[in-house]
Amino acid sequence: MVERYARKEMSDHWTMQAKYQAWLDVELAVVKAWNRLGLIPDEDAQKIIDHAGFSIERIDEIEAKTRHDLIAFTTSVAETLGEESRWFHYGMTSSDTVDTAVALQMKRSLDIIIADVKMVMESIRKRAYEHKMTLMVGRSHGIHGEPVTFGLVLAVWYDEMHRHLKNLEETMEVIAVGQISGAMGNFAHAPLELEEYAMEELGLKPAPVSNQVIQRDRYARLATALALLASSIEKFAVQVRHWQRTEVYEAEEFFAEGQKGSSAMPHKRNPILTENITGLARMIRAYAMPAMENVALWHERDISHSSTERFWLPDSFITSDFMLHRFNNVIANLTVMPENMMKNLNLTGGLVFSQRILLELPKAGVSREDAYRIVQRNAMKVWKKIQQGNPPVNDKGESLFLQYLLNDNALREKLSEAQIREAFNYDYYTKNVDKIFNRVFGK
Repeated sequence: MVERYARKEMSDHWTMQAKYQAWLDVELAVVKAWNRLGLIPDEDAQKIIDHAGFSIERIDEIEAKTRHDLIAFTTSVAETLGEESRWFHYGMTSSDTVDTAVALQMKRSLDIIIADVKMVMESIRKRAYEHKMTLMVGRSHGIHGEPVTFGLVLAVWYDEMHRHLKNLEETMEVIAVGQISGAMGNFAHAPLELEEYAMEELGLKPAPVSNQVIQRDRYARLATALALLASSIEKFAVQVRHWQRTEVYEAEEFFAEGQKGSSAMPHKRNPILTENITGLARMIRAYAMPAMENVALWHERDISHSSTERFWLPDSFITSDFMLHRFNNVIANLTVMPENMMKNLNLTGGLVFSQRILLELPKAGVSREDAYRIVQRNAMKVWKKIQQGNPPVNDKGESLFLQYLLNDNALREKLSEAQIREAFNYDYYTKNVDKIFNRVFGK
C-alpha cells in the first residue's frame, strides 16, 4: 500500500534521502552551535556548511563493512570535506543525530496530518450545513430510535474530529523535541547551551532531560494519537457502509461513470472506499502496540526500538495521510438521498414517536410505569403487523401507531386526539438543531 498509493508530499519525508538529509541538518545545526560557542573556527564551520554532503550508495558501501549506519554516514560526509571534518559530529552520540532527525521528520509529517484533519473537518462542516434539517431516523443497536437530522450526525463527526485536532496539536508539542546531550545524556562533553542553540536552529525544543535517547513515551503518544484518529475515521466509514446497504440506501459513495462494481454482477455499486478505510484503520491501530512496547528500553538505551520504528513511523504517517484524503473524497462527494431517509423514517409506522407520547402522559397525571405500559402495548401491535408484511400506514395514509393510539380508550381518557396527533410532528425533533450547531461550529 505504502509504495503504490502513498501521496508524494508525505512519502518524500520518509525516503532514505530525506532520512540522511535530516541527519545532515542536525549535524550542521550542531556545527553552527559549536561555532557560536567558540569551539569551531569560523572558516572551518563555513566550509562544513558549504560543502558537507553524502552519497546513499557510499553510505551503503561503508555500512556493509562497519555494520553501523551513523558511522557510515559520518564517514561519507567526511569524504566530502577536508581537515575541517574533524569537527563533524563532535561531542555527539549516534542518538543525538538520529533521534533529533526523526523529530524533524515527525514534525514535518504531523504538520501534514494536522492539515489533513482540518481539510476533513471543513468537508464535514459543509455537508453538515447542507443537511442541517434533512430528517432521518436515529438508530441505537441498529434499530430505529427517534428522528434526527443528517446534519446532526455530521456535527457529531465534526466535534469528534475537533478533539483529534486538539490532541494532534498537543502531540506536536510532545514529539517536537531533540537532544544533543552526548553518550548517556550527561552533557559531559558539551554544554547545555550547545543543545539549546542547535534546537533553536532546527525549530525544535530541547528535551529537558534525556539519557542516550529521546524517551519513547513521546513516540507512543504519537502512535496512539494516530490510532485514535484512525478509529474515528473507521467509525464514520462503517456508518457510510451501513447507509449504502441496499436495504437502507440512504447515502452512497460517489459512483463515477464507467466505474465497475463486480466482475460477475454488472449491477453492483460497492462501498469500496469506506471498506478500504476500515482496513487501513486496523493497520494504523496495530502500529500503536510496538510503539508502546518501545517505551521500556534497558537502562539508558538499547536498540530494540530501532527496527520497529523503521516500519511503524513511516507507515503510520503515510497510511494516515492516505486514509484521510480517501475519507475526505468520500464525504465531500457522498451521494445523500433525503427521500430514502424519510421513507426509512416512516418504515416502522410511527413508532419513532413513542417517547413523545410517553412523556405527555405524566403531564396528564399518569405514572411513568402505567404510561410505559400504554405506549408499549400499542407499539407491540405495530411490530406484529409489520412482521406479517402489512404496510406501515392505513388507507388514509395515517401511521399504524397513530391509529392504534387513537383507538386506545385508556390513552384517550388522558390525551385528546389533537394532543396525540401533535405528538407526531417532526418539527418537535428539529427545534434545537440551530442551537446545537452553534455549540459545535460557532455562530
